[in-house]
Amino acid sequence: MLMQANRATSDVGALVRAAASGDQQAWSALVDRFSALVWAIARNHRLCADDASEVSQTTWLRLAEHIDRLQDPSKVGGWLATTARHESLRVLRGAGRQIPMGDDMPEPDRRAPAIDAELLCDERDAMLWRAFARLPARDQALLRLLVSDPMPSYEEIGAAIGMPVGSIGPTRARCLQRLRREAEVMELALD
Repeated sequence: MLMQANRATSDVGALVRAAASGDQQAWSALVDRFSALVWAIARNHRLCADDASEVSQTTWLRLAEHIDRLQDPSKVGGWLATTARHESLRVLRGAGRQIPMGDDMPEPDRRAPAIDAELLCDERDAMLWRAFARLPARDQALLRLLVSDPMPSYEEIGAAIGMPVGSIGPTRARCLQRLRREAEVMELALD
C-alpha cells in the first residue's frame, strides 16, 4: 500500500514537471485529477456555481503562473487546496461590496409545482440539508470533499482541511452519525 502511495506521489510530481515544461496532456491529466478537489473546496465555502467556477478558474490560472516554482511538485494537491481556499475567501470578501443593479438580475423560476413524489423528495432533501447545516463546519467540509466526484485522495482531503490522513475515516463515521441524529431529530419535530 505504501509503495502504491509513493508511486502515485511520484506520478503526480512527474505530471507537474511535464506540465511545467509545456506538455498539454500532463496539464489535462492534472486538471482531471484535481478539478473535483478545487470545485469541492469552492462549494464548501458556500459559493454559488458562478463564483465557484471563478475560484476554480483562478486557482488553475495561479498554478499555471507558478507551476515552475513549486518546491515539491508531488504536493500539488495541497497547493491547489490552499490556493482554492484563499481564492474562495477573496471572492467572499468581495461579495459584500457588490450591489446588483439593473436588468442583469435573473428572473425568479416560476415553474408549476411538481407531482407529489417530487414534492416529497424535495421535502426530504430540504430536511437533510437543514440537518447538514446544523453540523459543525469541519464536518460539513469533510463530507463535501468525501462525496465529490471523483473523490480526492485522503492526502488531498487532509491537506484541504488540515486533518491527519489517519483521522479522516473515523471522523467521517462520526460526522455521518451526527448527521443521522440531526435528521432524526428534525423528522421527529415534524411529526
